[in-house]
Amino acid sequence: MMKLSFHGAARSVTGSRHMVELPGQRLLLDCGLFQGRREEACEQNRDLGFDPKSVNAVLLSHAHVDHSGALPVLPQHGFSGKVFLTRATADLTQLMLEDSAHVQVSDCSYVNKKEHRKGRASVRPLYNTDDVRKLVRRFEGTRYGDLLKISPRVTASFHDAGHILGSAAIRVKYTSHGNTTTILFSGDLGRSNMPILRDPELPPPCDVLILESTYGDRLHETDREVMKQKALDLLTHAKIHKSKIIVPAFAVGRTQDLVMRIKELVGEGRLDPIPIYIDSPLASRATEVFRRHPECYDEETTKTFNSSGDLFASRYIHFVSSPEESMRLNKMKGPCVIISASGMCEGGRVVHHLKHAIQDEANVIVFVGFQAEHTLGRKLVDGWDVVPIFGIPTPRRAQIVTFNGLSAHADRNDLLAYVRAINPLPAKVFIVHGEEKQALSLGAAIHTEHPGIDVQIPHRGSTHDL
Repeated sequence: MMKLSFHGAARSVTGSRHMVELPGQRLLLDCGLFQGRREEACEQNRDLGFDPKSVNAVLLSHAHVDHSGALPVLPQHGFSGKVFLTRATADLTQLMLEDSAHVQVSDCSYVNKKEHRKGRASVRPLYNTDDVRKLVRRFEGTRYGDLLKISPRVTASFHDAGHILGSAAIRVKYTSHGNTTTILFSGDLGRSNMPILRDPELPPPCDVLILESTYGDRLHETDREVMKQKALDLLTHAKIHKSKIIVPAFAVGRTQDLVMRIKELVGEGRLDPIPIYIDSPLASRATEVFRRHPECYDEETTKTFNSSGDLFASRYIHFVSSPEESMRLNKMKGPCVIISASGMCEGGRVVHHLKHAIQDEANVIVFVGFQAEHTLGRKLVDGWDVVPIFGIPTPRRAQIVTFNGLSAHADRNDLLAYVRAINPLPAKVFIVHGEEKQALSLGAAIHTEHPGIDVQIPHRGSTHDL
């Protein structure tokens, strides 16, 4: 009997963890960090919902921490198998996990100093860099399309998802007594005609589809010129008002995309250069990984690299490494753009930048990606006038701007087109990685268009027979 069980990103966006249970074997699809309310996040990240010792192998869709960030917890509890992933994802994930460990240790130290003064108990990180090193030794990098033999009856392959560098949809094929069952996990799907990366591959045939639904109930702004004009208006505002534009962005994907778009405006003569500070050692190192993996680029990006030599460098783009440099940015006057992680404002340097910039009405906080429920980023996008920063209620006077047109996620139409492209159609579809509203909306749309498909919206902890 084959089973699927869901231990995260079920009727929620973060903490992607899905278990494929086969006779004598358990395969884990992703092992991400849950992000949200501090106590709830801590509980869900320490107790993954399954016994790591029982997992034979992990198949990782991509490097973002909501999909990879809990991997170092596995060996702490007896996991001894391999982690299969694309080669670009292997390089990026190592960076992401090292950074995650560093941020956790740093944030715990900062919070513990404050809590100690109040006589409260200390918080501790989920893992440290030693745990990351142990985990990385288990990585088995592969190329898109290669057939991997996981066990005598199980094969897997990775298919370009076009979301971030190295991202993949994962196809698992199980054969028994001449019969085969194929599961396709979309991971996070990207969009067509976005900068840098190739468009997502068409999905291969499958019997069961596990499909993300982050933007399952909405459409993105797709007019490139409209998006460029919005960016131009924003940067012009910064120059006039000597503002800081704070962009909480994942160090991998959105940061490189934003830099390219601003360079485009400057290159067209529509904008005088404005200082851009990429305040993330991770973003700097991740950009080096981008340079090492041209196999993931689209044709336009390959041409740009070949002609100009460097896609991400310019005299007005500054990579900030040291904590001292980062702190100096907080005292600096605008106009400038500060791009800093984390993308949902749940840790890292961007929280310190928000602390210093959020009470000035001339400043602008720009969100370019989805903000999960209960995160600081979500509270800002939802218009809260007072938000908790390091546990302290802080008035928000800065403007909030959202750029969903820059999202690296497929929207409702893209997701429906992905299902439509599977030939023959799958018998079952499980909708994951979306808040309940988005997941239910996408599930209803798939059922309306394909009434013969059994559409399920799993809950966290639920198990389903295949």
